[in-house]
Order: sequence, then structure tokens, then C-alpha cells
Amino acid sequence: MTNLKIVNANALAERAGAFRAEGKRLVLTNGCFDLLHVGHVRYLQAARALGDALAVALNSDASVRALKGEGRPINPEDDRAEVLAALECVDYVAIFSEMRATRFLERVKPAIYVKGGDYILETLDREERAALEKIGADIKILPLQPGYSTSRLISRLHEQ
Repeated sequence: MTNLKIVNANALAERAGAFRAEGKRLVLTNGCFDLLHVGHVRYLQAARALGDALAVALNSDASVRALKGEGRPINPEDDRAEVLAALECVDYVAIFSEMRATRFLERVKPAIYVKGGDYILETLDREERAALEKIGADIKILPLQPGYSTSRLISRLHEQ
């Protein structure tokens, strides 16, 4: 099954360029989104409200494993992409294989980059932040939804 919301980085960069030419703002966030929960949904809805379209840069299976350790991701990248694309608030999903989104950000050039409240500007990856400043993207930090996390869900499952 083909999902038109799931695109590669080059296609997303073209769409972002078209948005800029039309005076519209593409919002971009990134992450693993391994076990989607209501905290993710609320975060993505809030991110979408900041611009004209929301793109999610999804960590590949290999990069999730490198970031989170063996046993992760629980769901493979194609499944995670399809679940994200099914959300009304998500306009585009693109899988990227690097541990950091720096090159992806430089290629796509979103107008707004969003991270969750577990970050502050000072704790964003230095290279990612430099790339965002170079392309002139606004950086927005959205508050975390208290009590929701993938790690917490996994712990609860192991307790069962």
C-alpha cells in the first residue's frame, strides 16, 4: 500500500521549497515515535498548529537502536511511518538514517523546528542548532505531556 504522506528527504525538500515560495511555513519535528501514545499525539497536534503543514523526520531502525539500545525499536520503521502518517495532524513523514537530524534539516530547510519539553535551547545538539540558525528556522520547544513516555510504557509492560 502506498501512502502519499510518506516521502523521502528529497521530495520533502521540494515540498518545503514550494511552501516557502507560497509564503507558507513547514513545521518539522523528529524522533523515534516507537510506541505512539497520547503524549505524542498532543505534541504533534500542537506542532502542527504552529504552521501550514507538519513533517515528521522519523529515525530509522538503525538510528533508534544506536540511540536507545538493543531491543529498540519495538516497531519497525515502515510501521512507525504508517502509523504517524495516519494521524490527521501529520502531513509528511520521512525516514532518516543518521543519529542526528543535522543533514536532514539542512536539506529540507523547515521554517519552524519543534522539539519536546525534555529539551531546552541549550541542550539541543550543537550541530543541529547551528544548521537551524544557518537556514533561519525558528526553534520552538513544546511542553511535555506529564506522565507519558515510551520508556514508561515499556517498563509497565515488563512489570506485567
